[in-house]
Amino acid sequence: MAIQLQDVPYLEEIGNIHKVFHPDSLNKNSHTLAEREKLHNKIIPSLEEAVRLTGLKSGMTISFHHHFRNGDYIVNMVVDKLAEMGFRDLVLAASSLSDCHAPLIKHIQNGVIRRIETSGLRGELAREISHGLMEVPVVFRSHGGRAYAIETGELPIDVAFLGAPSCDPYGNANGYSRDVEGGIMCGSMGYAKCDAQYANKTIILNNHIVSYPNAPFGIPESDVDYIVKVPEIGDPAGIMSGATRFTKNPKELLIAQTAANVIEASGHFQDGFSIQMGSGGASLAVARFLREKMLRDQITASFALGGITGSIVDLYEEGLIQKILDVQSFDLRAAESLKNNRFHQQISASCYASPSSEGTAVNQLDIVVLSALEIDCDFNVNVLTGSDGVIRGAIGGHPDTAYGASVAIVVCPLTRGRIPCVVRQVNTVVTPGKVVDVVVTDQGVAVNPRRKNLCRRIQEAGIPVYTIEELQKKAEAIVGIPDPIEYTDKVVGIVTYRDGSMIDLIRQVCD
Repeated sequence: MAIQLQDVPYLEEIGNIHKVFHPDSLNKNSHTLAEREKLHNKIIPSLEEAVRLTGLKSGMTISFHHHFRNGDYIVNMVVDKLAEMGFRDLVLAASSLSDCHAPLIKHIQNGVIRRIETSGLRGELAREISHGLMEVPVVFRSHGGRAYAIETGELPIDVAFLGAPSCDPYGNANGYSRDVEGGIMCGSMGYAKCDAQYANKTIILNNHIVSYPNAPFGIPESDVDYIVKVPEIGDPAGIMSGATRFTKNPKELLIAQTAANVIEASGHFQDGFSIQMGSGGASLAVARFLREKMLRDQITASFALGGITGSIVDLYEEGLIQKILDVQSFDLRAAESLKNNRFHQQISASCYASPSSEGTAVNQLDIVVLSALEIDCDFNVNVLTGSDGVIRGAIGGHPDTAYGASVAIVVCPLTRGRIPCVVRQVNTVVTPGKVVDVVVTDQGVAVNPRRKNLCRRIQEAGIPVYTIEELQKKAEAIVGIPDPIEYTDKVVGIVTYRDGSMIDLIRQVCD
């Protein structure tokens, strides 16, 4: 009996069924793999043609990821091409910008880029912006805050330009390749995932097209519109460098050892605890001292989170960490581990730190160890501007993890050279003091007065505890009071908290 639409009750209410299936309408796809790749792949012959296909117009928003760090070629390559094509007044929404992006200065000056949204700025570009290069202030967002802004439409992306070390003809892309020997890798593509998912159009730039399927993948083909093959996407030496370093500095090692002792005393150092380490020398060194305690007490961590280094991989491969959730691979060891270890998984910035969900990974953290440029007597932390007021860092996941973790530990020296790190008031508030629990310096530990039970545990472990004011005065006694930074009234940067609210302003530094 033939099916009749009029026989179906409530069909008008259902509303989304408009015809009856007819088998004669089928046209079976019988192409060979080679034919399919030739007919249906997403590879576009040139960047210029791909840009035209996206429908990009002047004034729109373009985005980039920063997994290539200081080895990135993509941002400069794309913006050069857009300038050549005559685009103007673009909003550049990069997850972070590095020293290598100094060529963007000319594109700001000539009107190609009108506004920037990012997590961080470094090098000559940061200095020029700090001295008033741009008319519109740069908006700084944390990694979780950026993901949240993209998800909610507060930061709409028209075209995402995403570099990938490997990609198949249909767009499955990853930060390493199983098919190509040599080349480069960046590891996790966690910060690119949100861009690919939410952008109106996504272009993958790649120098190694691999056979289908490129699995596992960091970005699926369903989130990719076009692929452009380019000669080079980045410099391996710059990709695996930057904020991460192994320290031999006695001061930093003392801080790291003390931080490990604080973790042990915190009440959270027990089987199945979770942890994230920051990217500075002292915070990375904590892993070495924590390892000894874990072996001694036969304790394993359930997972490690965040930007992942070889130190974390070593603990994982030794059986001291069960799983790794990787939003950014900081070195070659971490990138190789992501490629080879089943329980080393890449996650998106949204999964990592977006405030859109209580289940986000940072909210499952027991301990986070973070670095700082300076901390003040209200426990506010600055990781964005230097002692001269110039932008020279990134918000990263600092406020996200400090908020989510049960215990947020900030490590830094009491002084750097002739500059105090514990100060009366930070230049720029990035992480509010109410979510910072412990400050560890080379000359003492301070515990946020809000955490009385934690303070008691640390004292009972024999670790001397000072007030933050005592540490500040000690720093002042050593190096004196720095001359105040001279600013103009012009705002060059807006610092946002993870929910998108404005937490501080960065003003133009006087010449």
